[in-house]
Amino acid sequence: MSAETKSPRFDPTDPIFRWVSFGAATLLLVVLGSLIASLVYGGWPALSTFGLEFFLKFKDCPAGHGGHFCIDTPWNPVTDVYSATAPIVGTIVSSFLALLFALPIAIGVAVFLTQFCPRYLAQPLSTAVELLAGIPSIVYGMWGLFVFAPWFAKTIQMPLMIAASQDPTSWVAKLVAGIPNGANLFTASIILAIMVLPYMASVFRELFRSIPAQVREAAFGVGATPFEVTTSVIIPYVRKGMIGVIMLGLGRALGETMAVTFIIGNSHRFPKSLFDSSSTIASTIANEFAESTSDLHTSALVALGLILFLITFTVLAIARWLLSTQRY
Repeated sequence: MSAETKSPRFDPTDPIFRWVSFGAATLLLVVLGSLIASLVYGGWPALSTFGLEFFLKFKDCPAGHGGHFCIDTPWNPVTDVYSATAPIVGTIVSSFLALLFALPIAIGVAVFLTQFCPRYLAQPLSTAVELLAGIPSIVYGMWGLFVFAPWFAKTIQMPLMIAASQDPTSWVAKLVAGIPNGANLFTASIILAIMVLPYMASVFRELFRSIPAQVREAAFGVGATPFEVTTSVIIPYVRKGMIGVIMLGLGRALGETMAVTFIIGNSHRFPKSLFDSSSTIASTIANEFAESTSDLHTSALVALGLILFLITFTVLAIARWLLSTQRY
């Protein structure tokens, strides 16, 4: 080392760069805080008017239903009575069903593209998956309404309902009860699954490609089968990244609007079966915000937006917690 120590070179742009970076981070927090404040302010009239009954309201059960109380889901712009129970349940159920359908297929697609697909097919198939991820949601919604829903009603829903009608009191009959028009909670979940599937498969593929080749080769070298390599080496190696992809896919399903609006039936009743019409928070806002008939109606819709924000924030918080508990 030389006796003379050079001092760091002073760059007059450093303070400017530091303040610009600080301003960008602060602006993001300000925008987020303003968004939360505006949702709370706009939704407060509905929240203060209905209280906890805005989230969950009970009523006396009709005769023959067995029980003293049933869940009530009023949403009536004429009488200005609103409850968010049905949209909340529709949002959560459709999103988790979509994730349940899409997750194993997305992992299977990613494993095939990275482990078994011939080289000359891998790139075209990967490009096709990425193109599917970029299709606008309204296109999926129109396809679901005009193509998938009629096919589903004729080919799957109607035969299931006819078969279940042999024993109307069975749990299967209750599970598939509904109007055989193809527009229901289950169909909306399938459309959501189709939408999030290419996105999840594409990111899973990149995760699996990031695994060093030596890791896979070492597993094959000790006699492991492809299934054992996938389940015991590849998936554990990237499990933290997979948790993030799963939660991001769930977040996209929770906030999807137009595709669900086309296909879910837009009913504010509590869904009692998979084939029952339902609604989500996003579809309710999209359908009614431009035609809200009163200040309380508008406030109820803004309160729904606040609830959707809180649900999404909770999902992301759970994802961060799961990631923090994982160890490589």
